[in-house]
Amino acid sequence: MRSEAEFTAFADANAMRLRQIAYLMCRDWHLAQDLTQTTLTKMYLSWNRAIRRNDTDPFPYARKVLLNTLLDHRKLRRTTELTVDQLPDRPGNSDPTETRLTLLDALALLPPRDRAIVLLRHWEDHSVETTAQILGVSVSVVKSQSTRALATLRGHLGADRELLFG
Repeated sequence: MRSEAEFTAFADANAMRLRQIAYLMCRDWHLAQDLTQTTLTKMYLSWNRAIRRNDTDPFPYARKVLLNTLLDHRKLRRTTELTVDQLPDRPGNSDPTETRLTLLDALALLPPRDRAIVLLRHWEDHSVETTAQILGVSVSVVKSQSTRALATLRGHLGADRELLFG
């Protein structure tokens, strides 16, 4: 087994990035922390396999473990999302923080897999092929769900689209 020091170095270097990805996926810092810890635990338990699969960088494997952990969590129906008929009105504001929060709110309305596709393709700027590989789906699924998810996202943004995209 590779040394624990190597895993510790990996965890120290990548925990923040994994937590940020988890937050973007679930919009809950506490859940993001839990998902990150679960991911790092799974990585520790399979460290030799992660290194064997990714000789240069085990981060892609960790990201896949994180996404699978999130999707498994959603399947358990332990979430307590509250749905409402209408979104609250927000005043027009060109504040970058407000703009980012508006976009994150709209992303949170997408189903987990659609959100994963949009984030991997457009936030992390991965190719269609890489996104398909990370999620373990076909390229055509990524293309079709990306198109639908972006259309849904535009619908959720409504009037805020002008604020975000000019």
